[in-house]
Amino acid sequence: MEEDTFFEKERDRLTAEITSGFEELLSSSNGLNRKLEEVLGMTREYETIASLWESFHELMRGHRDEDDNSGETDQPHGLPGTGGHVLTGSKSGGVTAGHEEQQDS
Repeated sequence: MEEDTFFEKERDRLTAEITSGFEELLSSSNGLNRKLEEVLGMTREYETIASLWESFHELMRGHRDEDDNSGETDQPHGLPGTGGHVLTGSKSGGVTAGHEEQQDS
């Protein structure tokens, strides 16, 4: 039986180390991919929820418009936190909600 030389032993050791490194890299990449898929799945869920709230908001806006035909200005109405809430400057320089009545001078 022929004994391995130092070069062959070192080559085998380095090959095993590289193989181990690649296996660890592959495992880490798979873990990263799973986390990215979870994040993308969560954003899709948020889009669904946002769409549901938008539909609800539009439904409520329609009911409010039907109930309130008092001749207010065509200011867009919105609920705080939904992205549709509009602020306007009042005559006194302060900021008021867009759907509040402005006082006549």
